[in-house]
Amino acid sequence: MAPRSFWKGYLKLSLVTCPVAMTPATTESEKVRFHTLNRSTGHRVMSRYIDAETGRPVAEDDEVKGYERGENEYVMLEDDELEAVALESTRTIDIEMFVPREQLEWIWYDKPHYLTPDDPVGEEAFAVIREAMAATATVAIARLVLYRRERAIMLEPRDGGIVLWTLRYGDEVRDPANYFGGIAAEKPEPQLVRLISDLIDKKTVAWDPSMVGDPVQAQLLKLIAAKKQGKPPPKTRTVAERPSNVVNIMDALRRSLAADEKRPKHR
Repeated sequence: MAPRSFWKGYLKLSLVTCPVAMTPATTESEKVRFHTLNRSTGHRVMSRYIDAETGRPVAEDDEVKGYERGENEYVMLEDDELEAVALESTRTIDIEMFVPREQLEWIWYDKPHYLTPDDPVGEEAFAVIREAMAATATVAIARLVLYRRERAIMLEPRDGGIVLWTLRYGDEVRDPANYFGGIAAEKPEPQLVRLISDLIDKKTVAWDPSMVGDPVQAQLLKLIAAKKQGKPPPKTRTVAERPSNVVNIMDALRRSLAADEKRPKHR
């Protein structure tokens, strides 16, 4: 059963408008979460804002946002002043432009959401926009207020629906040239590349979501179950030692291939 949508509004392209609903494409609801407790009483510990100078608790009505302009000097900003800065894009996804799909690189992607039609009457308009983007290999760019901030978003056709990605802000993306620019440009020996290619081929299997399972989550659940039953905690995994430097990469590759040939291959 699909979860309830957390946002409802309208998708608009020129004079074409249709009601839509949106749900995050990922979830962390199954993650193990903890409360902080007082060990001596077993009661939950509550957090409160404390004045850094007086040490006294601060009433909620006295809490205000502040921008630091110097040492211990702040500009105070009221909630209504902050809200006035945001644009009115809380309920309408007004498509501003389209860009070729291949031009938007992965590094700009932030958080994915599923966008679906929210009314049978609007399904045709929704489908026309989706299919036109698929036919032209483009994605739509718009703006929307999500998670209390206005964000640039990308709409990408996917199966019968649309995937809506929030996009990172321009100042959040670092220039890769600052990190990759100093790496030597010389090509490795072709024989080494062939050996690695053989190793990749032997280790290539079909994708399965179990490959990205969370082993820490599984261990936490085992630990919690043991504590509930009054049993000793399960043995923890040992931390792998850092491998020593390999002097001869060719010999190391040959040993890797030979060892891999002895293992059964799963596809």
